[in-house]
Amino acid sequence: MYAVEVSDQIMIAHSFRGEIFGPAQGVHGATFVIRVAFLADELDAHGIVVDIARAHEVLKAALVPLNYHNLDELPQFKGINTTTEFLTRHLFDHLADAARNGKLGRDGRELKAIRVTIAESPVARAWYEAPLW
Repeated sequence: MYAVEVSDQIMIAHSFRGEIFGPAQGVHGATFVIRVAFLADELDAHGIVVDIARAHEVLKAALVPLNYHNLDELPQFKGINTTTEFLTRHLFDHLADAARNGKLGRDGRELKAIRVTIAESPVARAWYEAPLW
């Protein structure tokens, strides 16, 4: 299995509902480091999994609506706890759509899966991985 990984980071604010979250029930900020791995069984005719520059552009575009925003105030997240785990799937959906539509410099049907990892601190992270087809 081959993989190409790109990364970026965002700064957000949000809060959580539920006693399990303790002090995080109040509005707080977070700086997330996001890593996205695109996986393929084989390299393409150019010897790549995906074009790294295009992969980074797609990631940056998926992050723009979140960066420097209070996620509690965004209509698409109304009533949702925007946990790190939730955000991995949210970003996966955007990146999978781009991959399936050939926006990574390779026919998306040749890609096997995408893994989105979000580190919320140097010692804690969550990830979501799923096949594209």
